This record gives sequence, structure tokens and C-alpha cells, in this order.
Amino acid sequence: MDLGLSGKKALVTGGTRGVGRGVVLELARHGVDVITCYRQPGEAAASLERELKELGGDHHVLRADLADPAEITALLGACESRFGRLDLVVNNAATISHVPYERLTPEQWRHILDVNVTGVHLVIQGALPLMTAGGSVISIGSKSAEVGIPLRAHYTATKAALTGLTRSLAKEYGKRGIRFTMLSLGIIATEAMDAMPAEQRELMVQRYSEKTALGRLGTPEEVAGGVLWLASDLARFVTGAVIAVDGGIS
Repeated sequence: MDLGLSGKKALVTGGTRGVGRGVVLELARHGVDVITCYRQPGEAAASLERELKELGGDHHVLRADLADPAEITALLGACESRFGRLDLVVNNAATISHVPYERLTPEQWRHILDVNVTGVHLVIQGALPLMTAGGSVISIGSKSAEVGIPLRAHYTATKAALTGLTRSLAKEYGKRGIRFTMLSLGIIATEAMDAMPAEQRELMVQRYSEKTALGRLGTPEEVAGGVLWLASDLARFVTGAVIAVDGGIS
């Protein structure tokens, strides 16, 4: 199906693994030129570069630590110099840790906010001068912000913050024709889950499959489907929305 995305220019943060990787590859398959970034070099970045080269297009896999404002500025500078504009921004990069709330240090709190909230804010702020009417900004959220998760109070707080940011910016930039939306994810099966010990992985899959109306976990490609729709003209009257991609989890 032709979604009319061919030739569009996109920035996807944190795109070498998991959900981000699935989004990058699906955009590339639909003719979008993509810049993505990673924090630490390794095989994930190298293998993504190889896959993108096979798909064809003008793609770039760059290093950027989104906890560092200077590196975000450099990343947006690369978008401007390589593409000249952005039609789509996908805020996927995030960090997570499991810490009992009473033991959560100020440093741990600041780090997760720096990446998950301030990093997103700075990416959007830096991208806006490169965007025109028809542009789309999609942030990747989490169902956990609605239901809460023990040991992740700091993480869920950041994902809840993105909801307010998305809805406020949708109203502020609607007159410019730039749309802001958010995908609220359930449990998505990624390579991080594959790396778990077999018994732990099986228990996790069983537990969350039973909690999900569709009886299974999601895939990065299914999240990418939501991104493709929101980025296309099929969703041209959708903004300020938080859309669940969670299989009906409860």
C-alpha cells in the first residue's frame, strides 16, 4: 500500500534496537529517508547501517547522547545539513531502570528526566525550524504511565509528562499545520527480551500475554504501523491524540 511517504525526511531517535529499529526499517521500506542515532557504538548500529544500505535511500546512523544538549544540537545540525528539512520526528529514545522509590537518588531521577523528557523537548525544539505544514511529531509513550509500575516511578513519570507535552504542542502548532501525537505501547517483544534467561522470558511472555486481549505480545513492526499511519495523510486530521498500541492490555 502506497502511503505517500516516499521522499519524506525523518529523524528517529534511538533507532538501532527494539521498537526504534523496527520503525526505522519500516519507514525506509516506504521510501522515507531516515536519520537515526545511538548512544553506544556496536553491532546493532553496524547491522542497521547494512540493512538500510540494502533497502536503498539516503539514510544515516549517527552517534548522539540525548542526555547531552550539545549532542542534540549536533544531531539536529546533521539533519539540516544532510536533509535540509524534516517531515517527521519520532521520539523513541528512552532510558529505564528499576529502583525502589525510597532508594531513588537525585542523580538517577535527573538522568531519566534528562533523556526521556528534556531530551525529547530539545529534539522537538531543534526540529521545529526544519518543519513546515504537514509535518508530524510522534512520541513513543508507555501504557505504564496510565497504570503505574512498581520500581519504575521515575520512568512512568517521564512518560506521563510526554502526554502533556504532546497535547500542549498540538494546540500551539496546529495553526502551522504541524501535528503532535503519541503512541502508548503495551509489552513489545524485542531483542532485549530474547537476551533474558529462557525461564524468565517464558514466564514474562505468559504473564503479559494473559493480560492482553489479543493473547500475545506486540512486535516492533506493529508499532511501526502506527507510526506510518500517523506520518501519512491518512491521519492528517489527527493531532493531540494518545493512541494505544497495546493489544488491549489491562
